[in-house]
Amino acid sequence: MNSVVDGAFSRPAERRSVLDRAHRGDIDGALGRVRSFDTGPRLSLRRRVGTLLAIMGPGLVVMVADNDAGGVSVYAQAGQNYGLRLLWPLLLLAPVLFVNQEMVARLGAVTGAGHARLIFERFGRRWGRFALGDLLALNLLTIVTELIGVSLALGYFGVSHYLSVPLAASALVLLTASGSFRRWERAMYVMVAVNLVAIPLAVLSHPHARPVAGALVPRLHGGLDARLVLFVIALVGTTVAPWQLFFHQANVVDKRISARWLAYERVDTLIGTLFFAVGAVAILAACAFAFGGTSLQGGFVDAGSVAHALASRLGAPAGALFALVLLNASVLGAGVVALASSYAIGDVAGVKHSLHRGWRDARVFHGSFAAIVALAAAVVLIPGLPLGIVTTAVQALAGVLLPSASVFLLLLCNDRAVLGPWTNPRWLNALATLIVGLLLELSALLTLTTLFPRLSVPATATALTVALLLALAILGVTSHRGRGANRPQFNGTPWERATWTMPPLETLARPGLSQSRRIGLLALRGYLLLAALLLVVKAVGLVLAA
Repeated sequence: MNSVVDGAFSRPAERRSVLDRAHRGDIDGALGRVRSFDTGPRLSLRRRVGTLLAIMGPGLVVMVADNDAGGVSVYAQAGQNYGLRLLWPLLLLAPVLFVNQEMVARLGAVTGAGHARLIFERFGRRWGRFALGDLLALNLLTIVTELIGVSLALGYFGVSHYLSVPLAASALVLLTASGSFRRWERAMYVMVAVNLVAIPLAVLSHPHARPVAGALVPRLHGGLDARLVLFVIALVGTTVAPWQLFFHQANVVDKRISARWLAYERVDTLIGTLFFAVGAVAILAACAFAFGGTSLQGGFVDAGSVAHALASRLGAPAGALFALVLLNASVLGAGVVALASSYAIGDVAGVKHSLHRGWRDARVFHGSFAAIVALAAAVVLIPGLPLGIVTTAVQALAGVLLPSASVFLLLLCNDRAVLGPWTNPRWLNALATLIVGLLLELSALLTLTTLFPRLSVPATATALTVALLLALAILGVTSHRGRGANRPQFNGTPWERATWTMPPLETLARPGLSQSRRIGLLALRGYLLLAALLLVVKAVGLVLAA
């Protein structure tokens, strides 16, 4: 019988836990290495920094990749159309992003299994297929927006999209199929560094800041309408996207990070969150400063038009810098989102799926990656595609479907058979529940205003907020009563907790879903399908009105 290998099982019949693989072998990062036999404490600052540099990667890459083509486009549109008025919700989304990614990093390190496999094993094939279907469909659309970004960025320099898109797709496939995790991660670090080019772009626009200096005050209520609701959901969807959950957890497993190194992975994720926030704010501020008080304010078309507009307002270097940021974000985003899909497919199919393995050794993994990228490239090359509206609509769809992914994440992080002493504390459950509730409120606002166009958006938003607060209060009371005072505690030593790992997944009894939880999940699923359908209707309406 073949043994368990990096990233998966050698054949579907061998559904053993991959935890032994997660704890075996060196952690070989782009900036350092931790040997498998190195179990000593990190007492000096030098050793701690060295360990952080070796472990760092998954959190930093997933967070910076969040500033992908869709993100750059949405942040630029926010700055051009709304000035700095959407800066405060963007900043509020950064801790939400960190909370979600900390939970999936913990799942990956403790279980040694990917997100897709955990959903299949703990909730059954029906719910697993729902989650995987959502992921693959949304990821394909997201990669379409990434390659749209490539075409717009290189189009600014006069390169035809019939050349730029196939070249970018080919480069992504070759890089991923190299069979070297370290080589792939080094390439990601280069793109992470290029992401910081957004900072000098914001500096170039700073002399124009005075006309919009007072726009930081949140004054959205008076101007709230259905179009703005759609855009705010797009802002949420591009900032906190479902693909991030699947990629981050799988990449932590692929890098062989175990629970013992979780503190370093949290720092990695925190550093990535700071990189994300700096890049996003720089893009939004640059467009707000450059276009505020001019005829270009409110005239967003697509990211390519933003580059030309910045060149006309701030000079050719500003346009070139924005195009470079867009190109880098598009390539990074396409590579990471496609990997999220390939990881999930390998997880479910029970085949080898790891960046440590080349094309010959993981054909399904690399073949699915190539197929997804090629299909997305073919869509982008369709003549007459409304690029700007497609990009915004895809990000909004991600925001609509995010509550479903967040609910599964929350349930898994409270599964004691899976996480043992690493389950969520109560305060984190409360925060995550609030986040899911707010996401549902936004999608409900979009749904209601689409079904009933004459509804007052501010009044509807107020009513939904009151309903949300009541629902959270009832949920809090019932949860407190149901939990009881006898919640099992972990009585082991700190070392035993740090080295605790999930037993083989196939040996765990599947948790039974209560009738109320089953009904809740079905209702959530039905509602989100309706909301996604109405979102498509609204996007088509915008295309026809354009």
